[in-house]
Order: sequence, then structure tokens, then C-alpha cells
Amino acid sequence: MPSLITEEIKAKAEVYYGDDLCQEKSKFLLSEIGLPTGLLPLKDMEECGYVKETGFVWMKQKRPTEHKFKKINRLVSYATEVTAYVEEKKIKKLTGVKTKELLIWITLSNIWVDDPPTGKINFGTPAGLSRSFPVSAFELEEEAKSNTKEAEGVKAAEVQVKEV
Repeated sequence: MPSLITEEIKAKAEVYYGDDLCQEKSKFLLSEIGLPTGLLPLKDMEECGYVKETGFVWMKQKRPTEHKFKKINRLVSYATEVTAYVEEKKIKKLTGVKTKELLIWITLSNIWVDDPPTGKINFGTPAGLSRSFPVSAFELEEEAKSNTKEAEGVKAAEVQVKEV
């Protein structure tokens, strides 16, 4: 499949190279648009880019990878090139990502979280089918721990208020 990333697109984009920087930038972008930062666990990324005016993003990794989201027991496959258009709480026109349902691989094309928040994240296919899962299943370990600590802090504050 030919690359969707042309020199013309690169000229308009913020482009980053190297796994460490691409990991940092992809997680930052996901958090900026209100999606869990563990959503795209790519490995050995070589390049990533973002065209702010259109919302077009891409990530290139050395080889295709698979990742199992243990909390929901789902296997997801990521091609060497993943592209999408992002906006607040949404990823649209996603390419390069498939999930295994029973025995077949299904292409994902849209991802969104409910607004107002319900704690659910939704995944859609090009055929219009969709499925929802808890947002927490796609958070990174550090994120999940800090969210738990924040919740504990809120509970502790509520207890202190009640004692006064």
C-alpha cells in the first residue's frame, strides 16, 4: 500500500524522528485531544508527524506490531504506518489498525470518547459497526496509578470535610 504521507504534507507538518521523541509526542497529542495515552502502543517508531491545520497525524514504525490490551482481552494489530485525522475526543479516518474479533481481523476507522464523559471509549469500523470499552483499559500504567491516587485524594478530602 502506498504511503499517504507525501512531501507536500510533510512540508506543512511538525515532523519528529526517533522512537523516544515520537513516543513522547504521540502520547502528548492523545492527551491533548482527550484520549487515553495508551491507545496507540507502537514500538520502534521511526517518524511521526502532525499537520495542525487539518488534524492529520501519522506514525511510522520499523515493523508491524501486535498489542494485547489485557483489561479487555483484545489483540490489536498496528501496521508499519498508522494515519488518522484527530480532533477533540475523536480519531477519524484511521488507517493501519485492526482488532481481532473471534477469528477474524476487523479494520478500525474511528475512535471516540463520549461527551459528556461516561468512562467509555468507542471503536468504529468502516462498515458502521461499533463497540465500547472502559477508557481505563487504554490508560498507561502510570496514568492509571495517578488517576487512582487522585481518586483516593478526593475521597480523603471528602472524609476530612465530613469530620469537620
